[in-house]
Amino acid sequence: MASVKDRLAMTKMLSLPKTKISTLEIDNKLSGNTIELLPYLPKEHSYTFIMGVDWLPSFTQWGSWQELIKKLPFLVFPRSGFPNEPLYENMTVLSHPLLMINDISATKIRERVKQGLPIDQFVPSGVAEYIKTHELYKS
Repeated sequence: MASVKDRLAMTKMLSLPKTKISTLEIDNKLSGNTIELLPYLPKEHSYTFIMGVDWLPSFTQWGSWQELIKKLPFLVFPRSGFPNEPLYENMTVLSHPLLMINDISATKIRERVKQGLPIDQFVPSGVAEYIKTHELYKS
C-alpha cells in the first residue's frame, strides 16, 4: 500500500472538473476506516460509497462494515469474473456494457507494477511516472 502522502500526491495529479480533494482523513489523523470519516463530513451533502464488485467478497472483513452499510448507500462497479449481484439492500451494482470496456481495477494495476508490466494505458502519465520514480507497489 502506498503511503497517505503518495496517494494524495497521485490524486492531485488527476484533472477532475468540479472535484475537490479532501484531506479530512489526513488532517484529523484518522485510521483510514471510512466509518471514522463520516462525522467529519459536512451534513448538508449526501454521500455514496463507491467500490468495485471485486471488493464484495472481503467486504465483511472491513472494520465497522455493518454500521457503514446502515449509514451509506453503496454504488458498486461491475468487473468481469465477478457476480453482479448486490449483497445488501442499499447496494446498487451498476449494469451497463460501456462500464466493462476498461475493466481495470487498482488491484490489477498494482499487480502489473509488481510484475514490471506497463500501466500507462490505465493511469495518467504523471501518475505512472510517480509510481515508477517512487518505486511504489514493487513488493
